[in-house]
Formats: sequence, structure tokens, C-alpha cells
Amino acid sequence: MKSVLDKAIIFAVKAHEGQTRKDGGAYILHPLEVAVIAGTMTKDTDVLAAAVLHDTVEDTETTAEDILNNFGPKIAELVAHETEDKRPEMKASASWKIRKEESLAVLKDSGINSKILWVADKLSNMRSLAKDYDILGEAVFERFNEKDPKQQRWYHETVLEYTKELAEYFAYKEYKALFNKVFGKYE
Repeated sequence: MKSVLDKAIIFAVKAHEGQTRKDGGAYILHPLEVAVIAGTMTKDTDVLAAAVLHDTVEDTETTAEDILNNFGPKIAELVAHETEDKRPEMKASASWKIRKEESLAVLKDSGINSKILWVADKLSNMRSLAKDYDILGEAVFERFNEKDPKQQRWYHETVLEYTKELAEYFAYKEYKALFNKVFGKYE
């Protein structure tokens, strides 16, 4: 019998099949990296499964019901905490601030498992951003729906504030160091 983590990996690989990230890499590498990072902060396999699944509802044809039916309420709730309402009726650049404010409101009141997922996800994203920032400089922000680095800074700074109870973990420390590297001059 497959573990919940094995099942989540198989599910996510199928859901993200053919997708690529902004840098052109295979999309599935991101959720797998998020699970590895989360694994440095917890051994809870439900949290690790949610890490692998965290973008399926937001970025694939997968529904919240699919996650609930296949993985149960705990994992479904964790994935929901990582899922933005993309508002397809609006341009992504127009809805960016609304989506981020809503997500941050969820994060602020979330439990530790959700915050572990957030730090793992944002660290994975920040690793990619810092690498590309080294190559492209400020032009890297042209890839995003919100192109103003000060707005991007506000978002990540708030994530760091709302997850500060994880400050003892290396993942949090790395996220904060990369944040300072990329956004330090945008105060």
C-alpha cells in the first residue's frame, strides 16, 4: 500500500504534467522542493503530502474537492491555505494585491503546519528569484504580475513577520537571508 506522500507525489506529477516555471524548468520540481524544505521542519507526512500538492488547485485542473476526496480534510485544508482565488475575470496584475492581502489574512491566523508550508513554498520561490536576480538584476521583476519590487518586498516581508515563530529553522533563516539579498535596497 502506498503512503499518503507517495500518493501525493504521483497525483502531483500527473496534475502538473507539461507545466513549466517562469525560468523554463519543469514545474513539478517546485512542489517536490517545497516538500523537501518542509521536511526539514516536520516529519508529518500529511504536511509533506500537502507540500507536494500545494499548487494543484491553484495551477491545474484539480479542484479542492479532488484533494478532499483523495487525501482527506487535513491535507485539503492545508492545500486550501496555500491556494489563491485567481479571479479569472480580472487581469492577474490587477488582482495581485487583492490576492496577496487575502492570502496573508489566511496565513496570519493559520496554525504551525500551514506556516511550515508557507515558509517552504516561499523559500523555494525566493531561491529561484535570487538566482535569476543575480543574472538579470531588476529586470527579473518583469516576469511577475506585480512588477514593482517594493510591492514584492511588502509581500515577502509580511510572510516573514507572520511566520516568525519558525525563525529557529534553517529554512526560515535562508528565506530571510535571500529576502535581504534581493529586496534589501528597496526599503
